[in-house]
Order: sequence, then C-alpha cells, then structure tokens
Amino acid sequence: MSPLKKGFWAAAVILLILLIDQIIKIRVKTSMALFDTVAVAGWFNIRFIENNGMAMGIEVTGKLFLSIFRIIAVVAIAYYICRLIKRNFKLSYILFVSMIFAGAAGNIADSIFYGVIFSESTPAQIAVLFPPEGGYGAWLQGKVVDMFYFPLFSFTWPSGIPFLGGSRFEFFKYIFNFADASISVGTAVLLLFYRKDFSLSFEKQ
Repeated sequence: MSPLKKGFWAAAVILLILLIDQIIKIRVKTSMALFDTVAVAGWFNIRFIENNGMAMGIEVTGKLFLSIFRIIAVVAIAYYICRLIKRNFKLSYILFVSMIFAGAAGNIADSIFYGVIFSESTPAQIAVLFPPEGGYGAWLQGKVVDMFYFPLFSFTWPSGIPFLGGSRFEFFKYIFNFADASISVGTAVLLLFYRKDFSLSFEKQ
C-alpha cells in the first residue's frame, strides 16, 4: 500500500475516534448533572465526572501547564505518524499509533475548548452549550469529561491483613472516556505486538 493510502486511513481513524469521543462527551455534559449515574448493566454504568488532571484523576501540576504539555505531546505524536507514513511502515502499526494520537487529541479538545463553550456542570445543574453568559473557564482551562464506569467486582479485605484489612477493594473503580480507551488499547497493542517496529521507527535511515 502506498504512503498516500496509509495517510488516508490514518486520518480516517483519527477523525472517527475524535467524532465518537466528542459526541459522547457533549451528550453526557448536556444531559446529565455532575455525578449523575445511569445503570446500563450491573457491571457497566455511565457516571458523569470531570477530570481536572491527567489519567484516572491524577493531578501533578497546574492546569495551564498540563494543557500546554498535552498539546506539545500531541504535536510530537503527529510528527511521528507523518514520519511513519513517509517511511512506509506497516499500516497496522500506523493505525494503532493513530489511535493513541486521536485519544490524546480528544482529551486536549476538552482542555482547550470546554471551559469556553460550556457553562459549569454541578450536581444540581446541567451544563449548557454556548451559554449567553459565557463559559465556566478560560481557554486551556477546560475539564476533561469522563463517563465510563465498570465496577466488575468488589470485596472487603479480611481484617487480619496488615494495611489493607477492613478496606474495600473495587475493580475497576476508575472512570474514563472513549479517548482514554483509545489510548489504552493502542498502547497495549503496541507493547504486546509491535515492540520491534517501535524500535525500528527510531533508527536512522
């Protein structure tokens, strides 16, 4: 397959993931109050939260710095994908890297735009898209929308176990979005099946 066709498929995957991700996020944000939960199945819920930090709610630095760092990272991945296409790497490898790029770009879109285009979500108030009074924050200050919650099983540790005794364990307790899933799947597949290709991609031609 020619590099041009590989570029087309990479762009198609990126646009599709971005579209699905943003449709889900906008739907959740404009129809659910913060922390609302919809039970889809016993092991699958839609629970609306907003993430002000990195994956799984981790906050390690200021929001503005984090947003700028994300933008730089996405630009670097975009450049990497362009190099892969130019060097005519495997289409499958390019597509999985594109999944990581699309997921990262989807979350960056929240950080860049959501503070400006949405009113604030609270437990008592559903957000409005393009509110007349303006958004809840500035550019690069938006919060990432998360919604997928999979509490597959949980239990309480026996009281005799040091440090853990009496505490509750839940799998999977983290709430994530479609973009996070795209990043996780793309990264996992690359680590499992494409380590050689990853190494080759950094070798000089």
